[in-house]
Amino acid sequence: MVRGKTQMRRIENPTSRLVTFSKRRNGLLKKAFELSVLCDAEVALIIFSSRGKLYDFASASMQSTIERYRMHTKDSPNGNNTVEKNKQQLKNEAAAMMKKIETIEVSKRKLLGEGLGSCSMEDLKQVEQQLERSISKVRARKTEVFKQQIEHFKEKEKSLVAEKAKLCEKFGVQPLQTLNNERPKLPYTDSDPSSDVETELFIGLPTERRQKNLSSQK
Repeated sequence: MVRGKTQMRRIENPTSRLVTFSKRRNGLLKKAFELSVLCDAEVALIIFSSRGKLYDFASASMQSTIERYRMHTKDSPNGNNTVEKNKQQLKNEAAAMMKKIETIEVSKRKLLGEGLGSCSMEDLKQVEQQLERSISKVRARKTEVFKQQIEHFKEKEKSLVAEKAKLCEKFGVQPLQTLNNERPKLPYTDSDPSSDVETELFIGLPTERRQKNLSSQK
């Protein structure tokens, strides 16, 4: 029979709670003893029941183990010194992060054209170069987007043309030709009357021009 998974919460039934405590306590004491023997470890275990009864196990003297624990936590770098060290490290990281954020904000204002009064010539050159690089990237991206849109419209045009051809074939309709293809091309000849245009220019009085015309007709 498979045992169900035990839920980690207080057992409400007093009898069941007492039985479970007894079993788990004995198992824990056994594990502590096995750990001390197999691994040659100094183990001390203290258990108080819900009624205040004490159960303990010590591979050596319980008092000596407790004193050893106190001395270790007092002098160990993992004690209060470690906590203070971690706090200081967190403070330093927070200060560095705030400084980095402030630097980014100053750089942002410069790129927006604000706060340039205290900038040197070298700083202004750097801001100008950064803006030029940014503009170059924006233009490159803009060109790429235009190309993508053109390719999309071309593909859409091809799809519409293919769909139009299918519909014409389905209903037996002749596709309309373009206006340029239907318009006949007339041959051009030098004898075209419309091309014979007199372009002679005469400068002078009206009487002299009339006499010249009469002489040319004779």
